[in-house]
Amino acid sequence: MTTIKYPDGPFSGRPLVAGLAILALMLAAANLRGGLVVVGPLVQEIRDTLQISSSGFSMLTTLPLICFGVMSICVPWLTRRCAPQLLAISGLLVISLGAWLRVTESYGLVMAGTLLLGLAIALLNVLIPGLVKAFFPRQMGMMTGLYSVTLSLGAGLGVYLAVPLMNHFGSWRYPMMLWALFPLFSLLFWLPMLKARGVGRPQNPVKVSLWRDGLAWSITFYMGLQSFFFYSMATWLPKILIDTGLDVGQAGKATAMINLVSIPFNLFIPILAAKMRSQQPLAVAIFLLSMTGLLGLWWDAAAAPMLWASLVGAGTGGALSLALSFFVLRASNTAQATALSAMAQSIGYLLAAVGPFLLGMLKDFSGVWQSSLLLLMALQLIQFGCGWYGAKAVNVVPDQVKAGQAALQ
Repeated sequence: MTTIKYPDGPFSGRPLVAGLAILALMLAAANLRGGLVVVGPLVQEIRDTLQISSSGFSMLTTLPLICFGVMSICVPWLTRRCAPQLLAISGLLVISLGAWLRVTESYGLVMAGTLLLGLAIALLNVLIPGLVKAFFPRQMGMMTGLYSVTLSLGAGLGVYLAVPLMNHFGSWRYPMMLWALFPLFSLLFWLPMLKARGVGRPQNPVKVSLWRDGLAWSITFYMGLQSFFFYSMATWLPKILIDTGLDVGQAGKATAMINLVSIPFNLFIPILAAKMRSQQPLAVAIFLLSMTGLLGLWWDAAAAPMLWASLVGAGTGGALSLALSFFVLRASNTAQATALSAMAQSIGYLLAAVGPFLLGMLKDFSGVWQSSLLLLMALQLIQFGCGWYGAKAVNVVPDQVKAGQAALQ
């Protein structure tokens, strides 16, 4: 393991401002999942109020994933025209507006709010890895770990607080309102970031394209396949366990282990990754965890559901954190980190959107969950290959640099 030396960041020697920047990044991360997942525990109340079908309600969770895929590819274009801090502030404002629209009684306004929410979250999803690299180049591992943990905690709070807040205030709108107000609170920490030295709109913005880079494609598919795996498991693991004889409570507890167990992996994988020139040993360990969990579910899901779910959680948490680490470790500068994040997340979330549907279709066709689990195992092999290649100690090369190198030959 080799420690790599990075340049000073804009907050070097300014601990108070650095602490404010950390809070700003973490508060932004906390806003990226809670406002989406809060609808899950409130499904019946929301359906009754809006008078919509199950398929109509499912669009409240499917539409944001589609937005993630479509919007992500536009973020590098935006960063060439606006300071990233200003984009982050704009994203938080749009998240708040979208969340407010989702507390209305009009399904059309709720869908409009969902669209705004998905677009704004996609913007911040892509933007934050680049800001981590720009703000804290010497602490990229720790900051990526904290970012990944905060994503999970934000999602967990969204689910955990939904029913208690609804019961306390007597309406499902109150837990939804929390995620409309929280972005406005977060803005208090982002406004001072507009004055950060050395982090703003580039003087001579250059378009960074990575679409012809093999390393960028390997990282893109690693991100996409881990998203496919996570959203498929989060959607169908309860049903898989119930179909093997577990009751709803047991299946719910086992499924909760996916997010719970992922938290330490969210934190420590990026820290380890930043200290290593090649992250291939981490790719191997993550693959073994995920594959063991899947094999257990395929062999006998009811034998040790908590263990299988914990292994899946360790694998998904580790894979997400490693993918996020690749965005900053395989890039030479902030523009490349943003471009790589955009490329990987645009394709990644589109893959994630089809995962639950494809697994459900396989189950309907075959009549058993084993066929769906076999597909996930096959995709884990491909994901491992992409992770192995993406973990090599080299950086991505933009298309325009490749063209220049070719002209010199």
